[in-house]
Amino acid sequence: MTTLAIESADDPIYATDFVKEMLRQTRALDSYGQCDGKSAPEILDAYVLTRERRRAIPVIGDPDDVLIARVKAFHNAIAVLIEKECGLMAAPFVQITYEGFGRVLIVVGKLVVMDRTMRDVHRFGFDSLSKMKTEADKFLAVAIEIIGKHPAVAGM
Repeated sequence: MTTLAIESADDPIYATDFVKEMLRQTRALDSYGQCDGKSAPEILDAYVLTRERRRAIPVIGDPDDVLIARVKAFHNAIAVLIEKECGLMAAPFVQITYEGFGRVLIVVGKLVVMDRTMRDVHRFGFDSLSKMKTEADKFLAVAIEIIGKHPAVAGM
């Protein structure tokens, strides 16, 4: 497989807080050492699924540990950004079955700020890094808005 993200290594997206946090989280959850010695574009390339890459993945499949780690890294990065924004601890909970279905929650205090149902996790990915960041920004904005509406519950 060719590395897609490496072509844009000078892209300003690599300087954003979200992408920096994605790199930290991906390296932290890399229990198999697959990220050792790789550059940022090479590591983040695993999150990019073009149409060709998506077509190569079977319609029905079981997610492996590496893929589940990528799902966790994405949601952990969102949780860290929530913490930076509001100063309260955000805890992500990822529950994925061996069939590739599950749920992701991010909780701040006693407040659920993100509730996402996951399907076809074996096909988890984004068209580009900017689309991944855009989706994360949407989740972050909604979470911050929910915390703003219910600060007493979030602060517990």
